[in-house]
Amino acid sequence: MEDKKISPLYRFIRFNVKVFSPKYTIRGTEHLPEGACVIVGNHSHMYGPMEAELYTPGPHYIWCAGEMMNFKEVAAYAYKDFWSGSKPAARPFFKLLSHLIPPLAVCVFGNAHCIPVYHDMRVIETFRESQEWLEKGYRIVIFPECYEPYNNIVYQFQDKFIDMARTYRKKTGKDLAFVPMYLAPMLKTVTYGEPVYYNMEAPGKEERRRVATELMERITEMALEQPKHIVVPYPNISKKYYKESQPLEKVQHEKTES
Repeated sequence: MEDKKISPLYRFIRFNVKVFSPKYTIRGTEHLPEGACVIVGNHSHMYGPMEAELYTPGPHYIWCAGEMMNFKEVAAYAYKDFWSGSKPAARPFFKLLSHLIPPLAVCVFGNAHCIPVYHDMRVIETFRESQEWLEKGYRIVIFPECYEPYNNIVYQFQDKFIDMARTYRKKTGKDLAFVPMYLAPMLKTVTYGEPVYYNMEAPGKEERRRVATELMERITEMALEQPKHIVVPYPNISKKYYKESQPLEKVQHEKTES
């Protein structure tokens, strides 16, 4: 399995995005192990995947919705995921836009270091390809949020990806590190935290949930340790509904009372 060849058009697009987009400060790289690991972060709309492609240290691949890499599926997926919640008056415009972006989407996501992710039987291929890159020492970046809120920083994490730890252990005899990452577009920072490791002796379902919860908690702590800022959420909602980060003690107090 060889790394992909990149088209000149994508190189041109990537160069211009990096030149003209805001520059991020990267913190906590000492928490990234040498070689393979899974980096788990908050999505923050388009900022998460864009930052991951431009700034992730070392060789890496990013999990990406498979529909965004398939010309025939881009329009329907993009409209549903990005713009279906927009104001009724704006929906015709976004419907048109969704049918204009497939060539660009396929160029960008097909040439970026992406692994297509599906929610049907094709997910087997997602895990197979991820495992092969991990065994070659690559880092895999995943944004596992769904639409259920967890707190004012992140949405609930889907957790099936954590099963890669078992396969990786069987294949290599090594423990797979899950490294939490917090992206703060308003502060222009990316912060990596201390890794979370999978307990091979624990029941699979319980351990998946424990690791996911620990990752969400560590990302929350990293966010709240930074200056107060507006959090860019996972769903594509109006900016007027964006929330501020809160002091750590306030969040802990609310959890104690709940």
